This record gives sequence, structure tokens and C-alpha cells, in this order.
Amino acid sequence: MRAKRKSADAAITTAAARKNFSDLINRVAYGKDRVVLTRRNKPLAAVVPIEDVALIEELEDREDLKAARAALREAKRKGTIPWARIKKELNLP
Repeated sequence: MRAKRKSADAAITTAAARKNFSDLINRVAYGKDRVVLTRRNKPLAAVVPIEDVALIEELEDREDLKAARAALREAKRKGTIPWARIKKELNLP
């Protein structure tokens, strides 16, 4: 189980991030902080621990698998259109 995370993300400007890049990376990598980079007071990007990226990728993979299974069920239920027919309808070579 994952450790509880601080409720508020830190936000710093891109200029401050550039000046303090190594400290920023250490905060994220070792302190597990999530840091939002801002420009003109608008969120621009985030620097997150690698574990967060792995979690996001796992969630995306699960969603992709769910969508693929749904597409296969629909194809089984409704049937498919042969590629030759699609090419002909779209005037493809």
C-alpha cells in the first residue's frame, strides 16, 4: 500500500525551477513531492516521482485493455467490415 501523501502540491515558477533544478529533482525523487511548474501564475507542467509515472501508465494500460475488450465484444456482436470493402468505399488503392 502506498504511503499517505501531503495534501497540497508545491508550485514554483519555471524560472525558480531552472535556478534550483538539482534541489527540485531531489525533492521529487527522494521526498516524493509533486511540484507544479508555473509561468505567469498558470500551471504549465508537473514534476512527479517516477512511481507516480508508473502508476499513471498502469492505469492507462488498464483503460486500454478495458476499451479493447469492449471493442472485441462489439465486433463479435455486430460483426466487422472487410478491409477490401472499406478500401473500395474510400477509393483507396
